[in-house]
Amino acid sequence: MIGVSTVTGIALHGTAIAINGRAALLTGASGSGKSDLALRCLAMPALPGAPDRFELVADDQVLVTRDGCDLVLSAPGPITGKLEVRGVGILDLPVSRTSRLCLVAALVGADAPIERLPERFETRNILGVWVPVVQVKPFEASTPAKLAMALRL
Repeated sequence: MIGVSTVTGIALHGTAIAINGRAALLTGASGSGKSDLALRCLAMPALPGAPDRFELVADDQVLVTRDGCDLVLSAPGPITGKLEVRGVGILDLPVSRTSRLCLVAALVGADAPIERLPERFETRNILGVWVPVVQVKPFEASTPAKLAMALRL
């Protein structure tokens, strides 16, 4: 995850999606499936018992600012509401304008082992705030639902 300092925070390479203001930052190498996973999350219906659906926060570059003990995510002005859909083009979508970073989802390859029942989450320090990290396989059918459930924790 490469970061570029801004006046008020940091710009990270990644894609961010949110449910009810609780955001997940999808991280991984270029072409690893961040935008594709975000698209599938956005297209997913709400889960039973959870009436809210995913919203786009930012694609490709995510601005992160610290507000007390919280990290707030947003999109840089020129790409606000833009999602790159490989083979289709750039889509204009509504965005979640106030989203608090609750989870980093590190995208891993299809052959990477993922612990079945982690006793504790790995964490990542972003602007002095420790954020839980989960590993996900971006192209598994259940990954959007897993992210929705993880954001409820």
